[in-house]
Amino acid sequence: MEADKNELIREIFAAALEKGDATERAAYLAEACGPDAQLCALVESLLQAHGQSAAFAEPIEQQTQEAGESLGTVIGRYKLLQLIGEGGFGRVYMAEQLEPVRRKVALKIIKLGMDTKEVIARFEAERQALAMMDHPCIAKILDAGTTEGPVPRMGEPANRGGGESPARPLAPSLSPLSAGRPYFVMELVKGIPITDYCDQQDLPTGERLRLFLKVCHAVQHAHQKGVIHRDLKPSNILVTEQDGQPVPKVIDFGVAKAIGEPLTDKTLFTRLEQMIGTPAYMSPEQAGLGSLDLDTRTDIYALGVLLYELLTGKTPFDPKTLLAAGLDEMRRTIREQEPVRPSTRLTQELVAASRQSAADQKCGPLTRCRYNERNGPGERASLICQ
Repeated sequence: MEADKNELIREIFAAALEKGDATERAAYLAEACGPDAQLCALVESLLQAHGQSAAFAEPIEQQTQEAGESLGTVIGRYKLLQLIGEGGFGRVYMAEQLEPVRRKVALKIIKLGMDTKEVIARFEAERQALAMMDHPCIAKILDAGTTEGPVPRMGEPANRGGGESPARPLAPSLSPLSAGRPYFVMELVKGIPITDYCDQQDLPTGERLRLFLKVCHAVQHAHQKGVIHRDLKPSNILVTEQDGQPVPKVIDFGVAKAIGEPLTDKTLFTRLEQMIGTPAYMSPEQAGLGSLDLDTRTDIYALGVLLYELLTGKTPFDPKTLLAAGLDEMRRTIREQEPVRPSTRLTQELVAASRQSAADQKCGPLTRCRYNERNGPGERASLICQ
């Protein structure tokens, strides 16, 4: 029982670290710990200690080495080059494949000490979900495996047992890499979130819609393979360019759910009342207390939120307002409140911009206002006085 409780504490602590701010973290703890005040206090003390130690954080290379993987460590055929992403449970590195070909890839591995049964099950489900995909707009998985214990770092040649030196130059010092942690290797997507790309490129509405349709086709492919993503949002849809053309890539199937056959033979369950996903993009059924039997419609709703944001520059519900409202009110808002229609929101912005323009320029009543379609969401409500 004590071991189970320690595992639960580690899982809650790791998940809490992923939350963006104190309000979101508090809402998660209230949900995860429930009436267990002692459990909540214990996790809060761990978070407080973690925050204090972060104030004296070392450069990222030193942090990585202390956590178990130093840059230059070789995992399988892959040499770690740079930490490019981190969550509560895992890290993503840019790595170099050493053989049989050399290329840059992305390697995801569970953090040292976070390899609980539930985390490993979710991790294996993610890599199996990716393995099922074969679509140009979904990041491809290239390889998978488990760590085999302390691994020499790349450097000076090391002689093994007095025999001939190995073909690869390996340093005599060992990296403290624990054995048995699963990892997988994906194509390296050098992109930015789809909303940022559209704004930076100042894409007109038509091009935004064409880019969005590619995302829809990718999600449809996942659904045809029997996989629900459950966390579609701009940061999980990166846009890169190939031959000068924008190509969206759907990534991070970490909370994906299988519709038919299970993604892993390990026990994988979602606790009652546990919210999976990002509140601002969460479907009403996903925010409900009985959100275990979700289907493809939850992804379709998230796509609708993404389209809303691409057209207006904002999500239907303000993320900060949702988090500040607390868990119960957040659920109620997502499930019961009707968001403002995109056309209504743009009209409101047009009216506000009209009044501001008249006040700033002191040009009197506007005789004519024209909607500038080519501007990005941040400027779509701009008015041209004529």
